[in-house]
Amino acid sequence: MARTAVAEVMTRKVVYLPGDTMLDEAAQAMRDQGIGDVIVTNGPTMSGMVTDRDIVVRAIAEGLPPQSTTLASIATVELIMVEQSATVEEAVQAMRGRGVRRLLVCDADRKVVGILSLSDIALVPTTAPA
Repeated sequence: MARTAVAEVMTRKVVYLPGDTMLDEAAQAMRDQGIGDVIVTNGPTMSGMVTDRDIVVRAIAEGLPPQSTTLASIATVELIMVEQSATVEEAVQAMRGRGVRRLLVCDADRKVVGILSLSDIALVPTTAPA
């Protein structure tokens, strides 16, 4: 796993939604796109990330109505990036160090090109010792 680059295993589909999008709309977009997260925007700026788990834990479990609760109100605002050329092991260390399950993946110009999740990492083939 240590030699596998993040770019080889990341999810390339990145969906951006405005912060004033309601949670039910975001959940439908996640379902329709087959993804578990969206990047929240404020105009042209990335302002956070919301996962399917965030919707359940931060909104539904707290009794917030998904038809009138915005993404911005539950978003994680600290966005952590890793460069696509980093190794999966480096990404795992970043996730552990920050206590997160997903990282934004950027190119050398810091443009977002994907998202790396724990489930992406779980699919990385491991090699048995020789």
